[in-house]
Amino acid sequence: MVTLDRLVNVLGSYGVRLSGSAVPRATVLRSVVLHEATERSGTAIGDVLLAVGARSVPEALQWARASQSVAVLCRGDAAAAGDESDIAVLTVDPTVPWSELAAIVYGLVLEGRETAAGRGPTDLFALADSVADSIGCAVTIEDAGSRLLAHSRLQAHADAARAETILNRQVPAALHDFLSEHGVFAHLSHSDEPLFVAAEPAHGLTGRTVVAVRAGRELLGSVWATSREPLDGTRRRALSDAARTVAMHVLRSRASADLERQVESDLVTRLLEGSADSATAASRLGLRQTALRVIAVHADIPGEPHAALLLAFEHATSGFGWSRPGRSSLGRNTLYTVLPSEDVAAARQWVDGMRAALPTHAAIRAGISAPAEVIELAAARQEADECLALHEDPSTPDAVPAYDESWHDILLQRLRTAARSTRAPARGPVAELRRHDAAHSTQYVATLRAWLTAQGDLAQAGEVLGVHENTVRYRLRKMVQVTTLDLDDPHQRLAMTIELAAHPTP
Repeated sequence: MVTLDRLVNVLGSYGVRLSGSAVPRATVLRSVVLHEATERSGTAIGDVLLAVGARSVPEALQWARASQSVAVLCRGDAAAAGDESDIAVLTVDPTVPWSELAAIVYGLVLEGRETAAGRGPTDLFALADSVADSIGCAVTIEDAGSRLLAHSRLQAHADAARAETILNRQVPAALHDFLSEHGVFAHLSHSDEPLFVAAEPAHGLTGRTVVAVRAGRELLGSVWATSREPLDGTRRRALSDAARTVAMHVLRSRASADLERQVESDLVTRLLEGSADSATAASRLGLRQTALRVIAVHADIPGEPHAALLLAFEHATSGFGWSRPGRSSLGRNTLYTVLPSEDVAAARQWVDGMRAALPTHAAIRAGISAPAEVIELAAARQEADECLALHEDPSTPDAVPAYDESWHDILLQRLRTAARSTRAPARGPVAELRRHDAAHSTQYVATLRAWLTAQGDLAQAGEVLGVHENTVRYRLRKMVQVTTLDLDDPHQRLAMTIELAAHPTP
C-alpha cells in the first residue's frame, strides 16, 4: 500500500513538486495509467495519471478527471492548477525524463508490497513457492552474501541445513565454509549453469541444486533447490528460468529500496547539518524532537574498503520505519544513525546488533553522542565523531564510547591534537624538564606527572614510580635547579597537568 505522501516524498528528490491541493496526503494509491484513449477500451481509469504529452497543466487536469485520477504528473506551471485543486498536481522538472519517472511511479504504486527488506516491489516468497511447486523441491533464495531473501512453504526433502538457514536468516558459517572450499561459490561467480552439491551429513545437508541469480555480469544471489539427486532436464531448465525471474525481482526491489534510502539519507543529512527546517525533517522521518543520540560508525573488511560500510548502511536502513528505531545517512566514510534514546545502553545495543548482522571478519568501530534535541543534532554529530576518533588511540577499550561518559577523554584528545600540530609550548617547566631528561637520562617529567596525579602525596607518587618517597622529594628539589618550578601555585599546577595530558609521552 502506497500513499500520496510517500509518492511525493520519494519523487521530491527527482525534481517533482506537489502544488496546493485539497487531496489528503494519506490517500492510498493503487493504480497508474497513461492518457491513452482508444475506440475499443475507452479512457483508462487509474489513481495516478502520467500526463505524457499534455501541453499544459489544465489539459493534464482534464485528462486526470476523465481517468478518475486523484494525482497527475505533468510538466508546466503549477500555479495553473490553483490552490484547492480536487486533483493533486505533481509538476515534473523538464530535465527529468518520463521514462525514469514512469519506472519509479510504477515500482512504488503497482508493486509496493511488503518484502523481507521492508520495502520495495516484489513478493519473493510467493515466487519461491511457485518455483518449488514447478520443480517439486523446497527452495530458498539467497543474496550474494548468503543471506536468506525468501523461502518456499514446500518442505519436501527439507533438512537440518535448510531449517538453520531459515531460522538464522543466513547460511550457517560452517556450511558456508564447506561450500566455499568445494568451489560452489566460485562456480556461481562465473557460471549460469545449475550445479548439484552432493549430500554432506556432517553439515545437515541432504543435497542441493543451485543456480546463480545474475544481472549482466553482476552476481545478485542464488536459488537453492533441496534435491537428493541432480535435477532432470525439465526441472533443471525450470530452475534456470526461475533464476532469471528472481533477478528481475531483486533488481526492482533493490531499486525501490534505494529510492527510499536516498530520501531517508537526505533528510538525516539535513538534520546533522543543522538545517533550518530540521523540525520538519525529523517529523517526516518519524523522529521525536528530544532525547536523540547520534551514532557514528566505521566498518571495515580487509581487502574490501567499501563493502563493509555499504553492508552496514543496508542493514541500518532495512525494515519498515516502525520496525526499526533509527534513521540513517551514509557519509563519505561514515554511517550516521539518529536513534531515539535517552539511555546509552540502547545505543550500544544497536551497535551490537550491527556487529552481529555483518560478516564475522568485519571490524566495527562506533561513537555515541550525548542525548540531544533536534536543533542540537549538528553538535551531537561532532560529539559522535569525536567519540569515534577515540578508537585511534590503541589504549581505547573495545567498548563503544559515549560523549556523556567520555567527555574528559575527548577533551584530552583535543589537547593532544593541538600538541601534535606544534601548538604545545616550546618553553616552560615541562618543556625544559623534557629536554633535561633527554640529555641526562633523568626521570623528572615522569616524577612531576606522578606527583601531580597524586595531588602532592609523596608516598603515593613513589608507589607509582616504584621508588621511595624520599627519592621523589630529592628529585623535586633537583628539578627546581633545572627550571622555574613553583609547585605551590595552583594555576601553574593546573597548566602543567594540562600540558602533560596533552603530551602523554615522556
